[in-house]
Amino acid sequence: MIASATESPIELSVTVKAPVAEVWKAWTTSEGIVSFFAPEARVQARPDGPFVIIMDPYAEPGLQGADDMRVLAVETERLLSFTWNAPPSLPEARQQRTVVVLRFAPDAEGTRLTLSHLGWGSGGEWPKARAYFERAWPNVLKQLQQRFETGRPQDWTAWREQLKLRHAAPAQSPKS
Repeated sequence: MIASATESPIELSVTVKAPVAEVWKAWTTSEGIVSFFAPEARVQARPDGPFVIIMDPYAEPGLQGADDMRVLAVETERLLSFTWNAPPSLPEARQQRTVVVLRFAPDAEGTRLTLSHLGWGSGGEWPKARAYFERAWPNVLKQLQQRFETGRPQDWTAWREQLKLRHAAPAQSPKS
């Protein structure tokens, strides 16, 4: 029997101007994730370790970002895979998990990082979830590149202030 994949993963590849060991650390430690991806994280690069990325630390638990995601596979400085979920704005798709695979390879200019995001369902909110990540992942990878090009980690102060204001604002009532 021959298996055939009918789905098409999101595939992106970038060069990061840093050695593989540094790019690996950026993805496999809580401090590394905070340096480019999100204001808070809990990451342990081991099979079944947490891969929790907190985009909104002021949201209710379960709606903060990539809550309760897990590391699936680790091949030091070569491969990292983890589960992923849809954003809170897509609650139906958020109940499911997809898989992200990162591959790290030395490159003349630093590190070639390839991201594959797969496991997409069909129907319901799945097309919206996929479209969301087709927009989001290029931004994440750009932030990673900038982190190493500038030599400075991301400053999350303004982001946190925006979130605080959003959470403090009273809920808008529907107009009658």
